[in-house]
Amino acid sequence: MASPQRMHHIDMQAGDVGRYVLLPGDPGRTETIAAQLEDGREVAYKREYRTFTGTLLGEKVSVTSTGIGNPSAAIAIEELIMLGADTFIRVGTSGAMQPHIVPGDLAIVSGAIRDEGTSKHYLPAEFPAVPHLDVLLALRQAAEQLGLRHHVGFSHSKDSFYAQHAPERMPIASELQARWLAWMAGGAICAEMESAILFILGSIYRKRTGSVLLMAINQTAPTPLPPAREQEHSVQTAIEAMKILIRQDQQKEAQ
Repeated sequence: MASPQRMHHIDMQAGDVGRYVLLPGDPGRTETIAAQLEDGREVAYKREYRTFTGTLLGEKVSVTSTGIGNPSAAIAIEELIMLGADTFIRVGTSGAMQPHIVPGDLAIVSGAIRDEGTSKHYLPAEFPAVPHLDVLLALRQAAEQLGLRHHVGFSHSKDSFYAQHAPERMPIASELQARWLAWMAGGAICAEMESAILFILGSIYRKRTGSVLLMAINQTAPTPLPPAREQEHSVQTAIEAMKILIRQDQQKEAQ
């Protein structure tokens, strides 16, 4: 049930957001993503949380930035749920973890390695962090329809950016490097910082969640490759997937 109160962190109240929400990390990307909506307008900007709301296919859709990392994302998602949102797609960037992946490919996340602390305040570490099946399938269908190179697989969701990018500087360097090799050996396709808590909150509150990420770099490629900048590919996929979900919901409601 939606809360009538103004949320302390995201600075919104019921009616400001739709049930469908796109979640970039960077506040600077919200306006660009909102340009894909009809009549998108800014409704709030406080701290790292910037929100635009418009419509897709006649349904209210919002774009809210979560900032960097699972802790700040948890606050945004919790408060959005309190305001009635029930369908979330994270749209962001990541680093590829398999040698064959080319920067610019998309990651459609089928599960997140919970190598972070936030989600452990909600559920034990043994509980899996997985997206909602409907959202996962909609993202895959969207990428296929758009003809975009994509990979479906697990992300490594962690709290420390530099522990990944410069583990040799850390006192536990050998442990970090060994764990990284283990995630790769297990088939993880990308590293990022928000999907784990999104999926865990979706499980707890019975909400639909999914994550599509541009793989901007590849630290594991045999030959260094230039970073990718095609962020519009992840945005296009997220928008098309949200349209798929909206159409499905509209068909159900019409029956």
